[in-house]
Formats: sequence, C-alpha cells, structure tokens
Amino acid sequence: MRKRLATAAGALLAAAAAVLAAPSPAQAEASAARGFHVTDGRLVDASGKDVVLRGVNHAHAWYPTRTAQALKDIKALGANSVRVVLATGDRWARNDTADVAAIVAQCKQNRLVCVLEAHDTTGYGEQDGAVPLSRAVDYWVSVKDAVKGQEKYVILNIGNEPYGNGDSGVTPWTAGTKDAIGRMRAAGFEHTLMVDAPNWGQDWSFTMRDHAAEVFAADPAKNTVFSIHMYGVFNTADKVRDYLNRFTSQRLPIVVGEFGDMHSDGDPDEAAIMSTARQLRVGYLGWSWSGNGSGVEYLDMATGFDAARLTAWGRRIFSGPDGIQQTAVEAGVFGAGAPAAGSCAVGYRVTDWGTWFNADVTIRNTGTTAVRGWQLAFAFPDGQQLGQTWNATAVQQGSDVRVANESWTETIPAGGTVSFGFNGSSTGTNGVPAAFALNGSTCAKS
Repeated sequence: MRKRLATAAGALLAAAAAVLAAPSPAQAEASAARGFHVTDGRLVDASGKDVVLRGVNHAHAWYPTRTAQALKDIKALGANSVRVVLATGDRWARNDTADVAAIVAQCKQNRLVCVLEAHDTTGYGEQDGAVPLSRAVDYWVSVKDAVKGQEKYVILNIGNEPYGNGDSGVTPWTAGTKDAIGRMRAAGFEHTLMVDAPNWGQDWSFTMRDHAAEVFAADPAKNTVFSIHMYGVFNTADKVRDYLNRFTSQRLPIVVGEFGDMHSDGDPDEAAIMSTARQLRVGYLGWSWSGNGSGVEYLDMATGFDAARLTAWGRRIFSGPDGIQQTAVEAGVFGAGAPAAGSCAVGYRVTDWGTWFNADVTIRNTGTTAVRGWQLAFAFPDGQQLGQTWNATAVQQGSDVRVANESWTETIPAGGTVSFGFNGSSTGTNGVPAAFALNGSTCAKS
C-alpha cells in the first residue's frame, strides 16, 4: 500500500513473442511433489488443481498479538488465503524463525494459504530506511527452517513494493528481481515465489509488465508469480482489464497482491478489480484486515480488529459482488472439505430467556468420507445478534452468520458429529434459521 505515486505512463507492451523456457518434465514432476507451482500460467497445488487466491492482508509485524484471532476471523468470513506482513529487522522489529513457524502453523490450522512477505524493502530508492531485495533474501535464508517442507502451504513474497519511482526505483527492477530469485533458488527454496512490481507496487512505468516474461524465464524452477498492487493508478476499468489481460494472454501468472476501495492518491476501481479477477481467475488479496494508520485508516476492513464491526470496505470485499464469499474456494491441499450434497444434517436447539438465549448446534456428517475443516452458514430470521461462541469461531454480517471450526473441532468423521454453541440476544421472537449450508452444501435439519 503506497504513499506516493507518479502519473501513469509507459509504452505499449512489446509483442508477446518472449520465449518462456518451460520446465523439463523432471522439473515439473519435482515441483508438483513439493507443493504449489506454476503450470501454463496458472498457480496450482501439488495435485495440479488451480488455486485462485481470495484473501486479505494482515499486518502481523506491527500487531503480532492480534494474529491468532485475525486468522480465525478471516477464515470464518470465507477467505482461502492471507498475506502476512513480516519484518526483516532493518526497519521494524524482526520476526524470527520461531515466530514465522508459528504463523505457518496458524495458517494451516485455519486452512488458509499462507503468503509471507518481507516489508522492509518498501519503496527502496525513495523511502528512508528501506532496504534492497538482497536484504530480504538474507532474511529468508535466516528463517528458512520455519518454511522448509511447507511448500504445499506457503508462498514466499520476497519483498514488498521493493522499488519506488524514477530511475533509481524502476531501472534496477528487472536485474534486481532476477538476482533475488536466483539467490533464493541457490539457497534451496523450492516454494512458489511472488515478486512485487516497482513504483510502490503499482507499475505505472510498466516495467514489470514489459519484463515479466524475462524474469519468469530466469527462474530455474519456473515457479514465480507476479504481484501488482492496485491503488490510485488503477482508477478505471479499462486500466485494470488491460493490465491483467497483458499477463494472462501471455500465460504469465499474476495476482493483485494489494488493493483498496479508495486511496489518497486516487480512487481505485475496486469493482473492476474484483470482477476482472473473477473473469480471468486471477487471485486477489485486499489491504488490509485492521490497524492502518498515518491517514489511511479507511483501508481497515474490521474496526479495531473486531470481526463484528466490519467497515464498508470490509463488507464490500467479503460479501459484495465478486467478493470473497462469492468466489473463494478452499485450496485442495487441505483435503476433503466439502461434503457431498445432502450428506449433512444440522440440529439447532435453543434455550430462551426472553432477551437472551443459548443455542446448541450439532453438525452430523451423514456421508461416507470425513470432512476436514468446515464452515457452517445460516441466517437469523428475527434480527438476533450473536454473542459469545464456544468450540468454534463465528462472525455475523446483518442477519448472516458464518461459523468455522476450531482446531479441536476440525474433523467431522463419516457418520460422526461435532458440536458448538453460542449465546445471543433477541427482541422477543427467536425463530430457528430456515436453512444451513456446510462448506457450501445444503444440510438437512434434524
């Protein structure tokens, strides 16, 4: 997310005749065995299934005590991924190996694809204190033990917005990015790597756009994804569509690594960003869950990290048209998550004290395979308000409620059940929800 931008400029993309040196069959097989990898311009998991990121950013580096609950809430709201801000120790307090390992474990527990990014590179060449990509590579090498063996769950975003504007920020991007990728591979990293554009991530100079094929071909593993940050530069649908189409038409993997619904440098067209991402099956990660300052507090999705107090931006990205709840699909790496249609039943029992009530909910898996990781969706019919929840985590938007498992209630065995409960308030009438959906599949009521 950036502070300063120049006006959009740049020449047309040269003919897409750049040769993308495809990985050998042996390389492709090895990548698939490890985890996430790029195939024919698409990000896929170890089984070869497409992975379309639908998630948000969380500023762990500045709010480490908020992370555990934030990831639960982000998952409960329907996201399949989270981009986590880390610090190398050059500008902000370093997130060490143990801390990074804990984040990876929490992402996995919440069945979220974990995109980890080093933030201290932001605006190098213009921002005081920013460090080059080479320092970010040093950091990843220093915390390698935290991510080694996690290639099925973790994507490494080498450095956030690693170059500012002007020649000092634009000209070195291609060589600097290629060098960083090369060093990561030489150090033994087999993960999918993500690289940010220059111009504070917005690539108004089209440097990344015009040199992406060259950078991709330079990766020995052919496993690099490009990330564009869409703020004020991307203020029209035409600009959004043109930029993303330039990548997908060349079969180059692209994600929108950050975007918002407004910004002081201009008003992004978030509707076009989200609809184009859906049409092209391009991933997006909105900025950001909570904790923004320095005049951009409007980018918070949750007020004060409270999932019950979503902002207009939070409601837009989670439940608006082409939003996370409409388009997110959990990554296949997390195994069987969706029950077959009609293979679940939900019991909902209420103890009512007038204006307060307790609800005990039981989910029964009536199918023949276990459900690992679940989200139950329903709507209150009479304006009830959710209170505390136990054995699950829950969020409410209007009348809609989404409940997700805790680690100890994650698996519903074939023929088995899990239970959770909550309390809430009502204004007198306290009807039972009309329907329940488990991971998108409608359940019977029992």
